[in-house]
Amino acid sequence: MKTIYYYQTFVGLHDLMSHVQDIDVIIVSSIHFGKDKSGQKNIFLNDNIPYDPLFNDLWLETEKLSVQGCTIMLMMGGAGFAYKELFSDFDTYYPLLKRLITEKSWIKGIDLDVEETTSIENIKMLINRLVKDFSDDNDFIITMAPVASTLSTDGSSFAGFNYKELYNSKEGDHLHWFNTQCYNSYTFETYESIIKNGYPPEKIVMGMESGQFDESSFPNALDEIKKIKDKYPDFSGVFDWEYLNAPPDKTDPSEWSRLMKQI
Repeated sequence: MKTIYYYQTFVGLHDLMSHVQDIDVIIVSSIHFGKDKSGQKNIFLNDNIPYDPLFNDLWLETEKLSVQGCTIMLMMGGAGFAYKELFSDFDTYYPLLKRLITEKSWIKGIDLDVEETTSIENIKMLINRLVKDFSDDNDFIITMAPVASTLSTDGSSFAGFNYKELYNSKEGDHLHWFNTQCYNSYTFETYESIIKNGYPPEKIVMGMESGQFDESSFPNALDEIKKIKDKYPDFSGVFDWEYLNAPPDKTDPSEWSRLMKQI
């Protein structure tokens, strides 16, 4: 069972260093595209270019964690969007993404969080390009981050396309798992509804939002995960958005991974 943190507020990962064995994946968030201050089209990590000295500690820490066995990924998109701009000038923007992943060689995957209307054809094209460019790295991971209702029932999504159609396509074969946003519905029933809709347990990660749990309610989440793991031994794992204030101990967000791993 994988444990995964999304990491957008870069407060430092020192608390994780003492028990790296409890965390499998850190997804650095989030990548966007647009014009920089000089008017040039560029790639951004949140509000700054990824090579800004502001991120020196981030890259040092994630590289160190990768050496210790933690998989480091990038998330692209989310609430800040990325795909409309990316596909508006793919030949300019995509090479910037490829360069970043290539130069930060410890980045071993990308999470596609599509929360804006995007054609399924463009997403397939992007997946194919990523596979082509990083196929030499057998460990390179491609994931997506739909909301739970998008997988429990077939139809449209925030992205405007049907995830089941994508999953059943040849491009879907390259998706390692779904980081499923089970916000406000972090229950066994939510997970099982997705499995009953045709997705295998090893492809579905159950995702929570930190702010929806505190010290008193977090044990309920642990109970739900135990139920899932008991019935579905191939259960893919869990994620938390985001590391900054992961429950139950907001002063030590690394405790979340320790408790999840104990299940």
